[in-house]
Amino acid sequence: MMVQRRQLDMFTKGRIVGMLESSRSQTKVPGILDVDQSVISRLWQRFQKTGDVTRQPVSGRPRVTTPSQDLYLVISAPSQRGSTARALGSALTVATGIRISRQTVYRRLNHAGLYARRPTVCIPLTFAHKRARLNWNLKHQHWGVGDWTDVMFNDESRFCQSSDSRRVTIWRERGARFKPRNITERHHFLSRGVMVWTGTMMDGRTDLHFFDTGSVTAQRYRNEVLEPYVRLFRGDVGPDFIFMDDNAPCHRAVLIDDFLETENIQRMSWPANSPDLNPIQRIWDMLGRQMTALSHPPSSVTELKRALQEAWNRLSPQLINRLLASTVNRCAACLAVRGDHTPY
Repeated sequence: MMVQRRQLDMFTKGRIVGMLESSRSQTKVPGILDVDQSVISRLWQRFQKTGDVTRQPVSGRPRVTTPSQDLYLVISAPSQRGSTARALGSALTVATGIRISRQTVYRRLNHAGLYARRPTVCIPLTFAHKRARLNWNLKHQHWGVGDWTDVMFNDESRFCQSSDSRRVTIWRERGARFKPRNITERHHFLSRGVMVWTGTMMDGRTDLHFFDTGSVTAQRYRNEVLEPYVRLFRGDVGPDFIFMDDNAPCHRAVLIDDFLETENIQRMSWPANSPDLNPIQRIWDMLGRQMTALSHPPSSVTELKRALQEAWNRLSPQLINRLLASTVNRCAACLAVRGDHTPY
């Protein structure tokens, strides 16, 4: 249990001043009265300046917690990252007997560089995943922006009418968003929404394609995506065209392999569970933010589709090109963390 700072009574203050006036040194008085030397030094300075040992009134509300109690909060928050400010305040009350508001807890932790933020949600990575991601980035670490010009990135994403606000927060330091201790790994989607596909490459992109009903099977992926979109881009770019898709079951079916081989479409190998390496994820994030910022959220799937298409049309080609060029930095970031989660 922490002990609060003891206030000296007037009699003790008078004894201290008397000893110092009788030529006792400030180093000997603490041992006689069991008082910290810093307290004696401040008291003597006040007496020499004002001729009085009484503390002068100060403006503002007195500080509720001591430095040691502040330190208790700073140590407790990182070890209990999911605790609320009220819970941390209650723990301090149990430990010290002092009661503080949750606003005070926020102020003390903010002053120490800790802020309540939503944890980053990433797909779980096993050791095998990290090793595959590391090997892939080692293979492409020397690729410059020009090398990615002929690569067509594509992906699907599900958008819902209502979003998961993830109001649960954790205590973390600035710039530590992607530290392993601050990441929550999960993958699930809300029920009502629409599955969207798009493909992008330098100075070119497809329209948004909506999968109206049912799940995305290999046959639907071939009929609705590869034939009408990817094959046309392959014809425009030529033999240098490289097609990138992830390891979703519908993407890796034999039916898809046969189609790509027949159309002479070169496919890029891709490490599993690596959406952070795909620049399209940033595009999905931008579209999702625009959906969240709507003054009137879509009340139906039809309205959601229309809002997504309008947001997609507002994205400039220059912005998309910058996102695709960032693949060079994504590779470097993944190498720096040895295949772990990256801040992209």
